[in-house]
Amino acid sequence: MDRQELHRMIRVDQAGEFGATRIYEGQLAVMGDRGPDSAQIRHMADQEREHRAKFDALLAARGVRPTALHPFWSAAGYALGAGTALLGPEAAMACTAAIETEIDKHYSEQLDKLEASGADPELAGMIAAFREDEREHRDAALASGAERAPAYPLLAGAIRLGCRIAIKVSERI
Repeated sequence: MDRQELHRMIRVDQAGEFGATRIYEGQLAVMGDRGPDSAQIRHMADQEREHRAKFDALLAARGVRPTALHPFWSAAGYALGAGTALLGPEAAMACTAAIETEIDKHYSEQLDKLEASGADPELAGMIAAFREDEREHRDAALASGAERAPAYPLLAGAIRLGCRIAIKVSERI
């Protein structure tokens, strides 16, 4: 695995963790502390902030250029979070379940590449640990009624597609 591919991994993962923090900020701005899942969302947001801080540090330490799309991901993430929260608690949880499903897949693919090449044990360790948190977020969202959201299959499918597009774009730009 070459340096450029490792930089793409770090760039996209940092962008994803940044986007996740913005989604939860949007959800909490709408739900505040009164939502049935607010405490759980706040906990997930705290974990995403920790992930982002670690990727921010790795980005700086390794001289990786961040995505140029940060302003877009900031607005899009916040809008997605606020929009799904406006649809109701189940829709907010559907957003989390959909995104974390894609992130689990994304992180698993990255780990397969890193383990096959033996490259970058530090990055592999971070991704493995964060993947477990993302899986917990997905499972918690499903347990909180994500699948009861209005038009769940359509909503989750659209969010998952957007997530896959965001991953591909952020790897490069």
